Amino acid sequence: MRTFTLAVLPGDGIGPEVIAEAVRVLRAVEAGLAAVRFDLRPCPAGAEEYLRSGEALPEVTFAECQRCDAILLGAMGLPHVRGPGGVELTPQIDLRERLDLYCGLRPVRLYHPSHSPLKGYGAGEIDFVLVRENTEGLFSSRKQLPAPDADRVADTLLITRAGAERICRAAFQQAQARRRHCTLVDKSNVLPSMAFFRRVFDAVAAALYLVQRPHTFDVLVTENLFGDILSDLAAGLVGGMGMAPSADVGDRHAVFQPAHGTAPDIAGQGIANPVATILSTAMLLEWLGDPETERGAARIRRAVEQVLADPANRTRDLGGDLSTRAMGERIVRAIETGE
Repeated sequence: MRTFTLAVLPGDGIGPEVIAEAVRVLRAVEAGLAAVRFDLRPCPAGAEEYLRSGEALPEVTFAECQRCDAILLGAMGLPHVRGPGGVELTPQIDLRERLDLYCGLRPVRLYHPSHSPLKGYGAGEIDFVLVRENTEGLFSSRKQLPAPDADRVADTLLITRAGAERICRAAFQQAQARRRHCTLVDKSNVLPSMAFFRRVFDAVAAALYLVQRPHTFDVLVTENLFGDILSDLAAGLVGGMGMAPSADVGDRHAVFQPAHGTAPDIAGQGIANPVATILSTAMLLEWLGDPETERGAARIRRAVEQVLADPANRTRDLGGDLSTRAMGERIVRAIETGE
């Protein structure tokens, strides 16, 4: 029997609600796997933890994350809880940087035509992956706080050869396992840092084409901030942030979380869409690399596809009335009856 230890960071807002459904799905998958078990380790982190203890990412939590095989994260941060400089707390970014999770994977897939604002696309016809560099770019200077009386503030966009090469290698690896097509998104006609990035990659793309012809994309690689922006745009093509899973992967550690935020305006109402978190759990199982966990990942994806093929199965954000728990229950039932 092989046991994988997973750090579970529910976080803030709707984070605990969607994590609860992801855990139920994970346990349903576990029941059907041979010789694989999951030891879940709940860990405090986020804005609420900051208000309680003064630390958004306690060292005991970080140490647990280092020890565990993988990390499942809900959502972190609250608009009214801010640190020095007036910006929101982002322990999830701290995790990326401290664990060197340089490769942000943002898969985008259309599960039902009614989920997309674009007409004429069937299920599966929009299917691509954004590969976001996670540790450099315009986020690199985020902790350099300006003086309180400053009348001018600048952020630095950092691209290193080592950082660009490793994220491009990761993107090409993704493309080799998919449709063997990789696109660089940049602004190299204006920014020298982007021209440098292009010299490393030597490819061309533009965000406009995501809307005009999203079906032609397979893998896109981009700098940190561009990846952040395009992740939101891409999610909008397939139903919104509640449908957008993600992974932040390094050479030794990985965090899996929905791409959406904490959504404090709907927290506690039981209406958040758990699909992004559940699909992130499938990415976690696949990353673990055991044949049984890979089988579990496939079971989750098949169950999600089966449930979402019925237009009656929609949460509020997709135009339906299913609760968070009801959506989780239908996916669990599809897993239990699928094999």
